Amino acid sequence: MGAGILALLCLGGVGVFISFYDEATKIERSKPDAVVDQFLRAYLVNRDDQEAALFTCKNGLDLAAVTALRTQLIEREKEFNVTVNVSWSTLIVSGAGEDRRSVATDLVIAGSSGGTSLSRRTEPWTFALVDEDGWRVCSAAKLP
Repeated sequence: MGAGILALLCLGGVGVFISFYDEATKIERSKPDAVVDQFLRAYLVNRDDQEAALFTCKNGLDLAAVTALRTQLIEREKEFNVTVNVSWSTLIVSGAGEDRRSVATDLVIAGSSGGTSLSRRTEPWTFALVDEDGWRVCSAAKLP
């Protein structure tokens, strides 16, 4: 009898764990700024193309500019034996129709070596998003 109760408690605990895990790992695409934040984290910070693809549109994708930036960061890390980190400022959403939005932010690109800051620059960027069963990044462009 005690073993049966213990087994039920364990199964209940597993169910609760799975529910919490599912909620914690849920892909959030309900807000354009949250999608851009997750995309930037996946693409420029974690450099994980598979994770970044979860936040991009299926058709008309144009990430050439941000891909060039990431390639440049990786090359600088190798060439100068430094670490390049990317962060961003406030994400500002503007409307461009019911199913289209634009998100602007400043990317902050900082180089360091051995914990010492070597360089830092800020670049204004804009991201175009469409609502395809949740918001998705379709293009990225560095602003002049």
